[in-house]
Amino acid sequence: MIPAMTTPFNADLTVDHGALGEQCRWLADQGVAGVVPLGSLGEGATLTHSEKRQILETCVRAVSDRVAVLPGIFAVSTPEAVALAKHARAVGCRGLMILPPYVYGVDTREIQTHIAAVLSATDLRCIYYNNPTAYRTDLLPEQITVLAHAFPNLEAVRESHSDVARIPALRDLLGDRLEVLAGHDETVVDSIRAGAVGWISGLINVFPAECVALHRYAIAGREASREFETLHEWFRPLMQLGQGPKVIQLAKLMLEKIGRGNARVRPPRLQLEGETLREALAVIDHALATRPHVQEGARFQTLTIGHHYKGEAVGIRM
Repeated sequence: MIPAMTTPFNADLTVDHGALGEQCRWLADQGVAGVVPLGSLGEGATLTHSEKRQILETCVRAVSDRVAVLPGIFAVSTPEAVALAKHARAVGCRGLMILPPYVYGVDTREIQTHIAAVLSATDLRCIYYNNPTAYRTDLLPEQITVLAHAFPNLEAVRESHSDVARIPALRDLLGDRLEVLAGHDETVVDSIRAGAVGWISGLINVFPAECVALHRYAIAGREASREFETLHEWFRPLMQLGQGPKVIQLAKLMLEKIGRGNARVRPPRLQLEGETLREALAVIDHALATRPHVQEGARFQTLTIGHHYKGEAVGIRM
């Protein structure tokens, strides 16, 4: 279970490296398996290449001795993505999450070529992030299978399609060759039931202990327990809130409300206001007022990406 991290900003909208390192350490304390900076939730599209490099260095210094740093390789061009992947390897990241280019919706041949270029440029274990709603690019299980057969270091896919049937379809094609990680919060339990072995989510930034507990119950098949039902029902409004184009503003608003950040975002995004803000605060305030008690820092049995891969284990824990 791994949080897709936000990027904290100072008042002048420069990156707040002190807050970033502190957030990494706090998340590690809560029992997460790793951290994913620089994804879309991290406002990667508004960060310069230099800022991305510095963010990776901050995260590695903060927690690489405790959990895996798995940056999002999120770039406007393939050469920039390759350069970022190489820098991640050089500074000590243990894996990568490869995203499609964000300027326009590439077709299947273009996205496969892009992913192949990044995979070819690194020996790190890699996750592909398949999110057709956000990136207007959808790789079907058969197309992901082609890449998995060609590149041994493609070891997982974060599947954020709401159709959980994608997960058994990948299993049917690849067996345990490729791990599947849930990426669509509202269907996370169904995704685990369908065969997903992990969860990457922005909600983990805000409620890591609760997410660890929910994931543990689902992995253990304890969905019928009263504890699971209470926790899952409490989570539902938050999961629904986190869907849609304002997900970054909402994630940062949640962090501000729990005292672990601020709501600043980089333009062209703006902070929420008016009725949108009032509705979001109503959901968040109710969640905080009714927050269930779970044991913070509780860890669950870990799974290692790459158990099928020849060579040494890398300790990327799910």
